Amino acid sequence: MKKRLIIVLLFLACYSHAQIKSFTVKYISETITLDGKLDEKSWETAEIASDFWQYFPTDSLPAQQQAEIKMLYDDINLYVGIKVNSVSNNYIIPSLRRDFRAGGNDNITLLFDTFNDGTNAFIFGTNPQGVKREMLLSGGGSQLRGFNMAWDTKWRCETVIHDDHYTVELIIPFSAFKYREGETKWRFNSYHFDTEANENNTWIRIPQNQNIFSLAYMGDMIFEKPLGKSKSPISLIPFVNAFVGKDYENGDNLSDFKAGGDAKFTIKNSLNLDLTFNPDFSQVEVDRQVTNLTRFEIGLPERRQFFIENSDLFADFGNNRDANPFFSRRIGIARDLDDNTIENDIIAGVRLSGKLNNNLRIGVLNMQTADDTANEIAATNNAVLTAQYKMFSRSNLSVMFINKQPTKDYDFTADEDRYNRVVGLDYRLASADNTWVGKYFFHKSFSPDSDSKDISAGASTEYNVRNYQVRLSGVFVGDNFRSDLGFIRRTGIFKINPSFQRNFWPKSGKLQQHSFEVTPIFIWQPELDFENSDYTIISRWDARFTNTSSFQVEMFNRYTRLYDEFDPTRSDDGVPLPADSDYHYTDFGLEYRSDQRKELSYRIEPSYGKFYNGNKFSFQASLNYRWQPHFQASIELRYDNITLPDPYPDASIWLIGPRIDVTFNKKLFWATFVQYSTQQDNFSINSRLQWRFAPLSDLFVVYNDNYFVENRFAPRVRSFNVKLTYWLNI
Repeated sequence: MKKRLIIVLLFLACYSHAQIKSFTVKYISETITLDGKLDEKSWETAEIASDFWQYFPTDSLPAQQQAEIKMLYDDINLYVGIKVNSVSNNYIIPSLRRDFRAGGNDNITLLFDTFNDGTNAFIFGTNPQGVKREMLLSGGGSQLRGFNMAWDTKWRCETVIHDDHYTVELIIPFSAFKYREGETKWRFNSYHFDTEANENNTWIRIPQNQNIFSLAYMGDMIFEKPLGKSKSPISLIPFVNAFVGKDYENGDNLSDFKAGGDAKFTIKNSLNLDLTFNPDFSQVEVDRQVTNLTRFEIGLPERRQFFIENSDLFADFGNNRDANPFFSRRIGIARDLDDNTIENDIIAGVRLSGKLNNNLRIGVLNMQTADDTANEIAATNNAVLTAQYKMFSRSNLSVMFINKQPTKDYDFTADEDRYNRVVGLDYRLASADNTWVGKYFFHKSFSPDSDSKDISAGASTEYNVRNYQVRLSGVFVGDNFRSDLGFIRRTGIFKINPSFQRNFWPKSGKLQQHSFEVTPIFIWQPELDFENSDYTIISRWDARFTNTSSFQVEMFNRYTRLYDEFDPTRSDDGVPLPADSDYHYTDFGLEYRSDQRKELSYRIEPSYGKFYNGNKFSFQASLNYRWQPHFQASIELRYDNITLPDPYPDASIWLIGPRIDVTFNKKLFWATFVQYSTQQDNFSINSRLQWRFAPLSDLFVVYNDNYFVENRFAPRVRSFNVKLTYWLNI
């Protein structure tokens, strides 16, 4: 018995020691030539971060294909040298386009927690061809939505491919990071994907019930001497955009020429000051169209560079689905007199964000939009102030103030629109090992037409261990709560959505992991004596296989009470379902995703069941083919067939989106995206040629074409524009 106890204690001690890993980053004066060869003498003396662990297919074994990471630095740059071992040089590299996704291809990724807070990280990565990816990670890495891939910064990378490994050399300027002057340690981790060996590996061992990018599991990189003040350049990013086109629907000729730009400053290594003047927020890559069968608005992701860095300081308040008080895509968007969504010009904006010290982050955002009197749109000031204070090991407490207010008095401005303000307090819980996570918030809005029932509050606590995941969660949105800069699906609700999931980890066979999950979602109306207005009970079995494919079975038991009439088909002349009616309905769904490592991969997702007082069959699918690394072709398809009893309308709704992506090299790309939506009555073509002629500097040539598809196939809007951006450091 005593021997067994000693063995157990030794094992626990070894396991604990294995998790406390560190290496020293040596200061050098030697010049490093960026060639991917790692042949300078300084690399021979650098300490090695090695001994990677598997994360997939198991988390209990050392990696078969190890990586070795070395780091050096001087006053200006961080130098990273990497050797990634592999079975052969038969790598999967789908594309040469920057900011690729890690899944389905060979790559190595580095995570730097420069403030040692376990909350935010800078991420840099590459594949064997030296294609770069960089992004920001917020929220401690607890959710996939914490990734922000739209962030860009200047750094350099070269690789060399050998028979059984590839080597990587990175030069990352310290100006690309934010950190505290005099710091001697950053938290660090790395993961790499090997498609041939079929394993995902991490330097710090991470249990599979946590994300591979979790910031709760990191080691230390210790600098040989304290970091000095970063000599951060001032970045100027001017642009010009020439646009010509025609609106065939209204018979208008469209043409425009716009010039403006951004400026970026770094204050004391850890604060960003961003300025924008006359910004061009037109997207050279169009948004994906969606089929909406719900009663509610759908939010699309933010892609505009100005809003990206430290975006979690502004966007992570409240509940992202039901009560998000700040949604940056509201800025620069308005509605015309016919209630159509149109672009509202932004005159200028300023944003200050970052760390004041290791525990305190601040964010200040102020943007001024122009008036459009023809559409009765007021010139408006949009302002957000936030502060976030770190508490305990990885938790934080945040406060925010939001104000949207016209800057002039207009005859057409309604009294209730004279101002809208929101104040709030949020607490985010994250335990040291991420076993416990949670979110708790209380917000209050202020508007001229309301002085009661104007609060929003919520609480969510999750317990996550290897075999179980349990969540208790609820949110309340008052009937008069209002955030004009937010995304609020509906008001006057009290909602609970607990969840229970049981995980299983087979020790052998083709099944790598499977789980059963039950999530009941109930919504009540407080203003109607807490009448139950909706519920959805989701039952799900999910399976993942060792070849990276997955399979899922779902059942949805639903109840909906309509307080207003609603036509789920959105037909022009359809008879809507009547107000004050209720419906019980159940549907079933399947989803299968194939092995993403194959040249031809696919996803299919059929579902069938009751839909309100009728039936609905839906089929979603995607197909992707790659001819690496220069060509990818894909198609997204969704078909919804809705049959309702007379006199209510039936509908067959199609959404088809083929895409062709050609990467001629690491600087020249051509992508064409076609979308056909019967619900939107639109067929569109977006064809874009991009030439990255200098780091983060691009020339775009874009052709857009839109057509009506219902009853007639006729042109709607056609345009052609040339946009030039240049990133200049001074």
